[in-house]
Amino acid sequence: MTDDRKGANGSADGQAKTPIAITAKDALRAPLPKRFYKAASVEPRDAGFAILLDGRPVRTPAKNLFVVSTAALAEAIADEWDAQGERIDPVTMPLTRLANTALDAVADKMTEVADDIAGFAASDLLCYRAETPEALVLRQAEAWDPLLVWAKDALGADLAVRSGLMPIEQPPHSVASVRSVLDRLDALSLAATHVLTTLTGSAILAIAHLQGRLTLEEAWTAATVDERWQSEQWGRDAEAEARAAERLAEATSAALCLRLLRSR
Repeated sequence: MTDDRKGANGSADGQAKTPIAITAKDALRAPLPKRFYKAASVEPRDAGFAILLDGRPVRTPAKNLFVVSTAALAEAIADEWDAQGERIDPVTMPLTRLANTALDAVADKMTEVADDIAGFAASDLLCYRAETPEALVLRQAEAWDPLLVWAKDALGADLAVRSGLMPIEQPPHSVASVRSVLDRLDALSLAATHVLTTLTGSAILAIAHLQGRLTLEEAWTAATVDERWQSEQWGRDAEAEARAAERLAEATSAALCLRLLRSR
């Protein structure tokens, strides 16, 4: 991400090789850019709220003006910029990264992103059940059956359930019903919902959280029934727990983004 004083590479003279908005993966191998501003602020602009660095508007990596729809989200993003130290670390700026993705990528591919989320409903986590042991079968049913009932009643998505891993051919009208919910979302809400969908493996869980049926904690608990069962049976796995913590942190940021978008 750059402000209006910067060249294409995010430096005052345009000579630096490292842009300000780099991916988390790149941050592991590239030097972090130095902080070039004193303070971040928020200003109403273009029917939304822009982020300013020393009074100058921030732009995305693709040079779009960085504008979000609510003051609450803009203030939270400005706080991420203010919290940076001597160098700017994108890993510590999840709301900024998510908004960059929405403005530069999702906004131009709304149909494709919505289709991808709906595609998860066609093979949703909640629909594939264990055959054994009985205790796990019951635990999955207790966690997931009420949500499938909700999906049928609230979304019009009557999804089939099967034990084992054989593919399920879901009713087209049920997948279409899930897809129709997404047409009402703006780019940033769609981006955050996509993050929750991919992290949980369930479009139903993501939309249930989006619509207030589940808290993030409830959605995450439902998404990790199998993982917690395995941990109970075989003991804790430090690497698996670390990966799960990273996924939960990303999901938490997406959920926070959705909450702040509703703060109008």
